[in-house]
Amino acid sequence: MTNEQLAEKALEIRKDIIEEVFHASSGHPGGSLSAADLFTFLYFEELNVDPKNPDDPDRDRFVLSKGHTCPGLYGALAERGFFPKEDLKTFRHIGSYLQGHPDMKGTPGIDMSSGSLGQGVSAANGMAISAKIYHKDYRVYTLLGDGEIEEGQVWEAAMFAGSHHLDNICYIVDNNNLQIDGEISSVNSPYPIDKKFEAFNFHTININGHDFDEMRRAFAEAKATKGMPTVIIAKTIKGKGVSFMENNAGWHGKAPNEEEYNIAMKELSNV
Repeated sequence: MTNEQLAEKALEIRKDIIEEVFHASSGHPGGSLSAADLFTFLYFEELNVDPKNPDDPDRDRFVLSKGHTCPGLYGALAERGFFPKEDLKTFRHIGSYLQGHPDMKGTPGIDMSSGSLGQGVSAANGMAISAKIYHKDYRVYTLLGDGEIEEGQVWEAAMFAGSHHLDNICYIVDNNNLQIDGEISSVNSPYPIDKKFEAFNFHTININGHDFDEMRRAFAEAKATKGMPTVIIAKTIKGKGVSFMENNAGWHGKAPNEEEYNIAMKELSNV
């Protein structure tokens, strides 16, 4: 896809995110919006997946380790054709298959149930080493939050991936610098993120997480890297695309009211 086409998809996914959390009266818009461009690139350019055959054993795997930002993932899956877009309005409703965190048993296109921070990346490691054992060519991608990497299990997983030379896995860190309690640098700073991963034998790449050209180069570099896992550290803006949500930690886990919903949708429609 061209960058313009990707940008159009990302805009639709951002609208989907706002629709979901508004109709649920709950959810996590901030980190979903910051990762919307990443979700777009993954599902419309990078991942080898087929909505008509979501359980293909040879598909690439994606694990949303920061599972609370599933409104963005659901938006991408719907736009890609894994399930009807109108179902997004049932997000977090009783009986809906679109739960508040990803559910691999009920939602087409979800490769791993996640939500307990730090655990998804370990599951992704398991998928990657399974591919090695069974001589499969699929790749594994996992998206983490920068607040999430304060979890010790993330670094246990990184130690494992590095020591087992899992060059078929790509970690992605959504580095928007905000978590529920404020700036990550103030809460429990993980900086410098790249140097920490390098210490665990990772190839590290720093990018602008809203630039599709930089993503294209980074994911190609990750594929070309042999003998070690790769981490792409994507600098993003929390709440990207909605002016009153941008760089505002208060929108980490809060739904807009009707007035805020209308403002947000108008802003996104005028882009």
